[in-house]
Amino acid sequence: MSEKAKFDRRLFSRLFRLVRPYRFIFYFSFATIILLALLGPIRPALIMEMIDRLIVPKEGDPSEYGEITQRFINLFTGNHSVKAQLLAWTILLIVLLLLESIIMFASTYFSNLLGQLIIRDIRIDLYKHFNTFRLSYFDKTPNGTVVTRMISDIEAIAEVFSTGLLTIMGDLLKLVVIITFMFIMSWQLALVVLLPIPLLVIATRLFARAMKNSFQKERVQVNKLNTFVQEHLSGMSIVQLFNRQDREYKKFEGINKDHRQAHIDAVWAFSIFFPVVELLSSLSIAGLILWGMWQLEATEASIKGAASLMFGFIMWVQMLYRPIRQLADRFNILQRGMVRAERVFEVLDQQEHVDDSGHIQTLDTNQTIYFNQVWFSYKPDEWVLKGIDFKVEPGKSVALVGTTGAGKSTIINLLTRFYEFQQGDIRIGNNSIRDFELSVLRKNIGIVQQDVFLFSDSIMNNVTLGDESITEARVIEAAKKVGAHDFIVNLPGGYHYNVGERGGALSVGQKQLISFIRAFVYNPKILILDEATASVDSESEALIQNATRELQKGRTSIVIAHRLSTIVNSDEILVIDNGVIKERGTHQELLLKQGQYKRLYDLNFS
Repeated sequence: MSEKAKFDRRLFSRLFRLVRPYRFIFYFSFATIILLALLGPIRPALIMEMIDRLIVPKEGDPSEYGEITQRFINLFTGNHSVKAQLLAWTILLIVLLLLESIIMFASTYFSNLLGQLIIRDIRIDLYKHFNTFRLSYFDKTPNGTVVTRMISDIEAIAEVFSTGLLTIMGDLLKLVVIITFMFIMSWQLALVVLLPIPLLVIATRLFARAMKNSFQKERVQVNKLNTFVQEHLSGMSIVQLFNRQDREYKKFEGINKDHRQAHIDAVWAFSIFFPVVELLSSLSIAGLILWGMWQLEATEASIKGAASLMFGFIMWVQMLYRPIRQLADRFNILQRGMVRAERVFEVLDQQEHVDDSGHIQTLDTNQTIYFNQVWFSYKPDEWVLKGIDFKVEPGKSVALVGTTGAGKSTIINLLTRFYEFQQGDIRIGNNSIRDFELSVLRKNIGIVQQDVFLFSDSIMNNVTLGDESITEARVIEAAKKVGAHDFIVNLPGGYHYNVGERGGALSVGQKQLISFIRAFVYNPKILILDEATASVDSESEALIQNATRELQKGRTSIVIAHRLSTIVNSDEILVIDNGVIKERGTHQELLLKQGQYKRLYDLNFS
């Protein structure tokens, strides 16, 4: 037994455990599958009986029926005429068909309902899981891959339950019932009909193997295609700005060609398999006809016996091969769902989330923030921060300056626990930040970033982020402090104007102002400004500087800035270079040192 087979069974078992909350729906769906498997093969048996009794009757009295049949006929007709009997049999078959249709409706509805309930739970679990991941996971994982896991992979899992697992069980049961009926009616004829089945089993195994390989190729190509489209739609301005349309189009053509080929491989397998099934079913019917001719000549059997058997077995052969054809298709659906489920479970099993084992549920922000010999690296042995050591006293402001890549943004990412430091400690008062519950820590820290992210929603909702306790009046008051009120009220709809995807309907400066409004209304105790004025014009910068001074009052703040004019009044300035604090002091103290800060200041104002 191969390790791969064992793994597949474990995967299937894990997938099947998702049914437990909805086991009653599963049991009901399975019951309808059983009824359908029984009712379908009964119809040919009834038609055979009708042919025996009415179309080609026995010698003697044609009204010699069983007690149940006689009562049924009397109930509907009150006489024994052939016409009335035929009508009664027809009504019986119609009732049976209607009952089968009702059960089929229930089976289809509840099996699909089961699938949708299960993927809803998986999608919720996966989304919650993503929400707990470190930012490092999203740094190394393309957004297209995440979207594929959340959407198309999970949709394929739904098919496992709606058109895969239950239907396969029903088809297998139907095959057993049909073959049982065949052997009861004529075991010799059943053997003749089933002669091509070994060839069909071999063809099905080869087909399933080919389809599994094509599905594995397909999953890779779907992921590549989603990733490429998502990234290039987001970066369309760069593509057009650098006139890369033709080159990127050729890349897309290549990826799309591979995606097409993965599906063509599956189509190729289908195009071979289904003609083989049709050929084998035709061989079964041919064998059936030859047997019937031989039976009539060799044994001089009655026309009645041969006619009913031939008619019934032809219907059973059609019923027999239809589930076999569908079984291959259902198996492919199950195979595809299992492959996609494996990818989803791989994500759910990843332990990329931030450790939220802190036990402290309250945070006294009127305490000093300490960075004690903090070391951090994104990759092993490639240190970004090397022994960072400083403190921020309550109500004071510390500014971080330095060249791009010096490690300034990394410092604040460690304070908010977007990333985890490897050595040293970061404390608020006497407690490490890891001792606080993550939600408590982040609730007390407000960040205004250079790259502002806005959702495709109204300005009001982008500011409040769905917090119903924040009133519109409070948002307007904050906008006036920032200086954004005038431009907002001039927009169509004012504060209810939809900013578009990623805030594309607004300028960079306007998006930055909205991020300041957001910081105002959430009233954080610890404020972080990460290059907050780097992307705004001089007029907006003047407004933001005034708002920043207002926002910093009574708050502990850490400011990162390239524009040194925004941090000259900070209580302490740290010059970061290559992950090390090279200089520290006030603005005037650092200018007198004639060191790196002085050079940065001169470059800034030259």
